[in-house]
Amino acid sequence: MVNYTAKYTKIDAGYMGQLIDWPEVITEGKNLEECRTMLKDVLCEMVLAYNDLGKKIPIGNALIEQVPVEVEYVNQTA
Repeated sequence: MVNYTAKYTKIDAGYMGQLIDWPEVITEGKNLEECRTMLKDVLCEMVLAYNDLGKKIPIGNALIEQVPVEVEYVNQTA
C-alpha cells in the first residue's frame, strides 16, 4: 500500500485534482466528490500504464508544509 498526497483546486468547471508525489496524475470533476473518484481512477490507470511500460512508479508520502509570506510586502523596497 502506497499513500499519495492529493491537491484539489477550485476551478470554473468544478475542481482539479492532482497528486503532489506524481504530478502526471491529474483530473477534473464537477464537484469535489467526483474529482476524488476520478483521481483514484486515473491513479489506477497510471499504475497499470507504468507497469506495462516497465517504468518505476513514484513512491508517495510527500512532506507537505505551508510557507507563509506577507504578499503586500514582497515588492516593497527598503
